[in-house]
Amino acid sequence: MIELQEISNKTIELLPKIGLGIIVLFLFIMASWLIKKVITKRVKPKTKNPLLAEFLGKIVAFIITITGFVLFLHIIGLGGIAKNIMAGAGITTFVIGFAFKDIGENFLSGILMAFKSPFKVGDLIETNGTIGYVSELNLRESILKTLDGKDVYIPNSQIIKSPLFNYTIDGYLRYEITIGLDYNVDFKKVSDILKSILAEIPEVLTGDKKPMVVVDELATSTVNMRILYWIDTFTLKSKAYHLQIKSQILIRIVEDLNKNGIYLPADIVEIKNYNNQIIQTNKIAGTV
Repeated sequence: MIELQEISNKTIELLPKIGLGIIVLFLFIMASWLIKKVITKRVKPKTKNPLLAEFLGKIVAFIITITGFVLFLHIIGLGGIAKNIMAGAGITTFVIGFAFKDIGENFLSGILMAFKSPFKVGDLIETNGTIGYVSELNLRESILKTLDGKDVYIPNSQIIKSPLFNYTIDGYLRYEITIGLDYNVDFKKVSDILKSILAEIPEVLTGDKKPMVVVDELATSTVNMRILYWIDTFTLKSKAYHLQIKSQILIRIVEDLNKNGIYLPADIVEIKNYNNQIIQTNKIAGTV
C-alpha cells in the first residue's frame, strides 16, 4: 500500500511536468510544420527547384522536432534517456538505413537531384523507356505524365542510375519525316515542293535551325527522302501541339505532291498464276 501511495504521489507530482512537456513538444511540432511551409514557399520561387525547397524545409523541420522531443524528455525528468537516445542515434540510423535501403537510396538520390537536377517540372523527358512531361518532383520519386495521359511514378534512384533524355531543356526539338518516292521522279522538284511546304508552316523554325530535305536511302523499290525540321516547344499552344504540326505537314505533302502528278508508291506485290486463269485487274486513276 505504501509503495502504491508513493507511486501515486510521484505521478501526481509529474503531471504538471508532463503537461508542460506535451505543450512544449506540441509547440515545437507546430513550429516545425509552419517553418517548413514558409521555407518551401519562399525558396521554391527563387531556386525554381521544388526538390531543393522541399529538402531544406524537411531538414529544418526535422531539427526543430528533434529539439522539441529532447526538451520534452528533460522537462519530465528523463534527461538521461535523452542523452542515451542521442548516443545511440548512430547505430539506430545504421539499422534503419539497412532495413529501408531502397527508400533511403531514393531519398539520397532525391537530395542529389535537389542540388543538381537534370530537369524541371514541365520538361519532356525519357528515362527507363518512359516518355512524358514532368508533373511533380519530390525527394522519393518523380512523376511523369505520359503523352496518353498516364501518371508514371519513377523512383529517383532509377533516374540517377539510368540514361536520361531531356527533350525540352532549351525548348528546341527536331522532328523527322521519311517518305518513299519512285526512282523516276524529279527529286529536285520534290525537294522544292517539300521546302515550300515547310516554309508555309509558321511553327517551323528558320535561320540557324532552318529545315532540310535530303535523299537519305536508295531502298529496294523507293528512294527515301528525309525531312528534318525544328520547332520551339516553349511557344507552342499546348504540349501535344507538335503532333498537329506534323499532321499538317504530312497532309500538305500528300496533297501538294498529288497536285504535281507525283504519287507515293505502294509496296510491290507479286502475283503468280499457277492455274492459268484470267485475273481481272482495274487501273487506278493517276497510276502508270
